[in-house]
Amino acid sequence: MSKTEPPPYVCPYQGCLLAGVDEVGRGPLAGDVVAAAVILDPARPIEGLADSKKLSEKKRERLYDEIREKALSFAVARASVAEIDQLNILHASLLAMRRAVEQLELQPEFVLVDGNRKPDWSYACDTVVKGDGRVAAIGAASILAKVTRDREMVELDRVYPGYGLAGHKGYPTKAHLQALERLGPTPIHRQSFAPVKQLSMDLV
Repeated sequence: MSKTEPPPYVCPYQGCLLAGVDEVGRGPLAGDVVAAAVILDPARPIEGLADSKKLSEKKRERLYDEIREKALSFAVARASVAEIDQLNILHASLLAMRRAVEQLELQPEFVLVDGNRKPDWSYACDTVVKGDGRVAAIGAASILAKVTRDREMVELDRVYPGYGLAGHKGYPTKAHLQALERLGPTPIHRQSFAPVKQLSMDLV
């Protein structure tokens, strides 16, 4: 084990109704933050679950279909751009995760949350730093959330052409920042994020 890798996570809950929850989209300048919750089926293991950011797009797409087929329960939820601007990105992310868990058809007995902050809820839970690479259910949730959000950004690229959303998925790449300066913000840009906020002020 390298010095940068966290130790294996040992869950205090050993039952079958364990949900993993994760979100994607905290860093982008545009689009919703999307969360997913997954309860895996111990009788139907899925090989290759990992942090979605470390998987190729092709592998994420394959695992996305397999998770939806084999999981005992899964749900995808979000917090909107308006909610991000109103609450801030951290609280909007926690809201999206809470919504995802609450929307599971099969309610969990224990929830593992990626990161070091948990939503305001009554579920028995634990937080797991870098959990998407340490806990299969969190990895599965990160894959569902990322594939869902990436697909949405591809669609939004057709609605708001010129920003390259299909390529960078709304992250503040050089190309995205240049497009913002050239074209100005769209309704799907987060007005509370510094680059967008500054441009909006300059346009007033």
